Amino acid sequence: MTAILFSNADGPRVFALPPGVDFPAELVRGLQQRLQGQPPEAMAEVVVFVNTARMARRLQAMFDAGGASFLPRLRLVTDLGVEAAALDLPQAVPGLRRRLEVATLVGRLLDSTPDLAPRAALFDLADSLATLMEEMQGEGVTPDDLSRLDVSQHSGHWERSLAFLGIVSRYFDSSGEDAPDAEGLRRRTVLALAERWSLNPPQHPILLAGSTGSRGTTALFMQAVARLPQGAVVLPGYDFDMPDAAWTALDDALAGEDHPQYRFRKLAHDIGLAMEAIRPWAETAPPDPARNRLMSLALRPAPVTDQWLAEGPHLGDLSTATAAMTLIEASSPRAEASAIALALRQAAEEGISAALVSPDRGLTRQVTAALERWGIRIDDSAGAPLHQSAPGRFLRQVAELMVRAPTGDTLLALLKHPLTASTYGSRGRHLLFTRELELWMRRKGIAWADPVALGRWAKEKADGREDWARWLADRLAEAAAWQSGNLSLSACIETHLRLSEAIAAGSGAKGNGELWLEAAGIEALAAMTALRAEAPHGGDMASRDYADLLHAVLQRGEVREAPLGYPGLTIWGTLEARVQGADLLILAGLNDGIWPKAPAPDPWLNRRLRLDAGLLLPERQVGLSAHDFQQAVLAPRVILSRAKRDAEAETVPSRWLNRLTNLLDGLPDQKGPLALEAMRERGDELLKAAERLDKPRGDVPAAPRPAPRPPVEHRPKELPVTQIRTLIRDPYAVYARYILRLRPLRPLHPEPDAALRGTAIHRMVERFIGAVDPVIDPKQRFLGIVDEVLADAVPWPATRILWRVRLEKLIDSFLAREAERAAKGCPVLLEESGRITLPLQGFTLTARPDRIDRLEDGRVHIYDYKTGRVPSVKEQAAFDKQLLLEAAMALRGAFSAVGSADVEGVTYIGLGSDPKDVALKLDANQIAETWAEFERLIASYGSRARGYPSRRAMFEEQQKGDYDQLARFGEWDMADDPKPEDVG
Repeated sequence: MTAILFSNADGPRVFALPPGVDFPAELVRGLQQRLQGQPPEAMAEVVVFVNTARMARRLQAMFDAGGASFLPRLRLVTDLGVEAAALDLPQAVPGLRRRLEVATLVGRLLDSTPDLAPRAALFDLADSLATLMEEMQGEGVTPDDLSRLDVSQHSGHWERSLAFLGIVSRYFDSSGEDAPDAEGLRRRTVLALAERWSLNPPQHPILLAGSTGSRGTTALFMQAVARLPQGAVVLPGYDFDMPDAAWTALDDALAGEDHPQYRFRKLAHDIGLAMEAIRPWAETAPPDPARNRLMSLALRPAPVTDQWLAEGPHLGDLSTATAAMTLIEASSPRAEASAIALALRQAAEEGISAALVSPDRGLTRQVTAALERWGIRIDDSAGAPLHQSAPGRFLRQVAELMVRAPTGDTLLALLKHPLTASTYGSRGRHLLFTRELELWMRRKGIAWADPVALGRWAKEKADGREDWARWLADRLAEAAAWQSGNLSLSACIETHLRLSEAIAAGSGAKGNGELWLEAAGIEALAAMTALRAEAPHGGDMASRDYADLLHAVLQRGEVREAPLGYPGLTIWGTLEARVQGADLLILAGLNDGIWPKAPAPDPWLNRRLRLDAGLLLPERQVGLSAHDFQQAVLAPRVILSRAKRDAEAETVPSRWLNRLTNLLDGLPDQKGPLALEAMRERGDELLKAAERLDKPRGDVPAAPRPAPRPPVEHRPKELPVTQIRTLIRDPYAVYARYILRLRPLRPLHPEPDAALRGTAIHRMVERFIGAVDPVIDPKQRFLGIVDEVLADAVPWPATRILWRVRLEKLIDSFLAREAERAAKGCPVLLEESGRITLPLQGFTLTARPDRIDRLEDGRVHIYDYKTGRVPSVKEQAAFDKQLLLEAAMALRGAFSAVGSADVEGVTYIGLGSDPKDVALKLDANQIAETWAEFERLIASYGSRARGYPSRRAMFEEQQKGDYDQLARFGEWDMADDPKPEDVG
């Protein structure tokens, strides 16, 4: 017996369900009603094609919930392998293989024509071109169709694009040796199936449900199914409230493609069906018919103002239509996430199902984090990107080792990765050595972590680190061997996997640690296995190209953990929301650029050329997003949410939300403004409640401006002369450095900063002054010293070149000034230390002058090299007393090479962007006064009553200090008085 769903044999049949209803539930209910009175096995004869696996799972779950019964045969529109086999069609080539082949062709083209695009864009171009190929095959467009396009009225870029497309023309030849792409095979299958059905149509029921027909091949399949004797198409989210005039306005693709109902109009036109011939699949009304009419009018195709004026007054009281709607307009994404999390918690307390729907993955992660404060773990059905999972990040980090030598920060990031040395029993020892290595690198300022540096570190202590350092050095050497030259893709993969598994196992361990465990590891292994299987089609590539390819492959994968979330609470992407139902839907991220997402730029064809060729317009994705929005916004209860500002600037409301608010504002007689105000008030209540949750309970006392007073016996008894300036300007820094003994660590990624430049230039000048050679030209001798010092002290080639060019501009000025100094005297001290003790205070002052010259009259002159800003005379008198104190020390015989000598003056020799000398003539009274002030300063800190205030007299308020975080600067203001406090 053959099941009968439809008594009439006239076709085609197209049914639909309105937005807001639970589509899978109503599809099952309508199917069961139509088979009432027929034998139970009639259901088994029904074939239902759906557009996603999620829809198939939901339908099966609903049938299972109804008790023991026969099930229909559930099939996917995208999986027609059975039909292709029956039609004796070839198997499709895997998508990854086709992308590798296209990447090889694009790479050859870029090698022969480098001005077409940069090499770094190779895989982006290949992926984009492969996607265009799929689209062309799905829409039945051939390269010949593109070659016939008239590009004379367009820029030369589009003509080059058409020439670029010629490299893949052979994949469109059905008689060639290349196997068809999956999309091409699907279209051939649908065309062959439609032809067979036209001659010998199947008599059992066939339904195609849930698809909008946005793809050309799917639309052809829908037409074929709709014309079968027992076939029908069931459309989701069909707007039964749209009048004929609105439907007619959608005939222009350029103007109507972004409308949520455009695809239904096009499908009806292609089938030859009038819009009124599309009938309801079930008589179930949407949750709120008044809201359906409101949203239908709000989303009308442009122009809409006249329709709003004509039909708006017939909507009735809009307070009723919007009673179950809430509008959140948050000040920031963080505030938006907090309010959404609170709404989800309230839903859990009320015992209703709730779902967050948003294409903004950053926002959904913030909501997930906000829910953790109540111990609520929410199930995210969209999964997580594979390249951001632990195995994905690990594989990408190892691949980068094959590209370039690691810097300190990149190496430590890999060593601290949870999958590194993840073999049982290896992790603890590995982390110990990793932390020891990090501290050593920070103290030494190591820029590049190479085997030589590891060997130096390993020799410092005999605690078993040598074996670990040798293991790490071997891995780095193995990676370095592949950093130059091209290799086959297979060789790259094998090397990468071998290196990854060795690092994951750890020193002295075998296997691969925990690299391939858990859901993310299994997915990563599957991706690498697929890449390895298709590697012979990838050709040769450089390590940089391989790293880019790996990132592209992992980026296409997703990791889905087992659902362990709080019952009734979920996060859905827009695709998941089509096939699910919940009592409350939260539509978040309703800003233009997010929902809808801005169409990606097309490097191949513009809108006009796409339309002429018969390809999909960029607005197609906008229209699909609009359809998702229209279905979701008509749920029983809905919250619309957006942030008025993101991290960069003010945001623009989503065009659909903008239409809704404008329509409500323009209908005062229907209480539209009052309804909109009520929606906002409900949203403001959530925002205020979330804000109260974030506020600490009670009054939190403000942090005082610290001025610790340690015991006198613990205060420093010796300071270098360079720290006297710090003692005057920021005494707290002296307290932290010399009493608490806290030394700032250098950054993990050292950079060629001003401090390094100053150190290097000091070494250059010292060597130049200390080794006079009258035979060699001074300029050439100086440049030779510059090259030697830069090669030794600056490991960045680009920085060496830049600094050398800058120094070349300063040499002539420096040599001229140096000649003037040589005429007055000669150096007697270069970078030698001296010290002097204050007997009453028991305090020692040390100094290491850059240079002291003996003049012809027996006096001395003290010099200091400055690569940065030279302090003014007033600053030297009040704060920067380094040279004045060195003069006082020289007068008192603190430097053995100089003895006790009168000081004629001091000079700062500028070696920065403004090369000039700043000299200060001195006399005995000025030196004596400086020394007396210094003694009084040191004596004052010999009293317990004197504290070390933070940022006492900084040069500028924005100037950063090494110990500002310890002093909690930012929690107090510079205008606050220090609060002395005894410590220790």
